[in-house]
Amino acid sequence: MFTHVEQAKYINDYKVWLSFNDGAEGEIDLSSELYGEIFEPLKDISFFKSFTLEGHTLSWSNGADFAPEFLREHIA
Repeated sequence: MFTHVEQAKYINDYKVWLSFNDGAEGEIDLSSELYGEIFEPLKDISFFKSFTLEGHTLSWSNGADFAPEFLREHIA
């Protein structure tokens, strides 16, 4: 089974609540993952909050995204 993010809700700061197609759900703090040219704009909280679900994962309008498997492995 491929891992898919089914729901995502902004919590605060760089934290997002996620649910996955395997029934797992939890919170992830992405603050330590926002390095590199593509992720730099996400340090602006208003831009970070603008994520959508596209391609079964979190995605932003500048092309930034995270692999759903990475997100699944790091939820708490």
